[in-house]
Amino acid sequence: MINITGLIGTLIPVAIVLLLFLSGVRIVNEYQNGVVFRLGRFVGLKRAGFRWLIPFVERMVIIDLRTVARDVPPQDVITRDNVSVKVSAVVYFRVIHADKAVLQVEDFLYATSQLAQTTLRAILGQVELDQLLSERDRVNRDIQRVLDAHTDPWGIKVSNVEVKHIDLPVEMQRAIARQAEAERERRAKIIAAEGEHQAAEKLAMAADVISRNPATLQLRYLQTLVEITTGGNHTILPIPLDLLHMVGLHRPVTGMAGRPGDGQGAEEEEGPSLGGMSS
Repeated sequence: MINITGLIGTLIPVAIVLLLFLSGVRIVNEYQNGVVFRLGRFVGLKRAGFRWLIPFVERMVIIDLRTVARDVPPQDVITRDNVSVKVSAVVYFRVIHADKAVLQVEDFLYATSQLAQTTLRAILGQVELDQLLSERDRVNRDIQRVLDAHTDPWGIKVSNVEVKHIDLPVEMQRAIARQAEAERERRAKIIAAEGEHQAAEKLAMAADVISRNPATLQLRYLQTLVEITTGGNHTILPIPLDLLHMVGLHRPVTGMAGRPGDGQGAEEEEGPSLGGMSS
């Protein structure tokens, strides 16, 4: 009995020491940092690996260093041109200094989320709707820069901000659709006018070529007749171009007579055109 009592008396202190040792064991993962407090005072950081704390004296707060993605709830924003839109976004950030994330702010996740909402409303209120729709990359960079500057004292790095959805009123959607339709019509008219201008230039060049060589006009005339006959049954009475040319060159001769007092007669009346046809 004496040996058993002595053995139990030896094992109890050993068990107590072992429990105290095990209660101070901490395992820190590779993507984590531990902020250690000793009797309420900050004493340092614990990196990844096996770590032991003094039981009942030291306390460690584990901080995740991986990138965190947080949705920004839809925010009602009035743009610079007084258009009311509802915008939602997502923020990507990570903890760079674990000690600041614990010592400088109570809950860095909640604080960053709230700051992202207010920054989103402030930045989008300074841009117009067209800029918000067409220059989204620049707007994202502006929000990220402002948000990163405010979270830097907390040891947090905001790596990216993305505006992922813009909810426009129905009336504004209709107005944008009408604007896009008018823009398409304007482009179509400009393209048609440019085509007419280019065609006119080509026709002028073709006329210059034909005027230098009369035979080309005859060939073009024959080609036109061929194109007409391919469309169906037609009766064509070809007229020689030489005859048309002679009729076109003939002009009535105006005789000149002397004026009264000079011994000359009055001007002769203009005679009828030889190229005319009478019914």
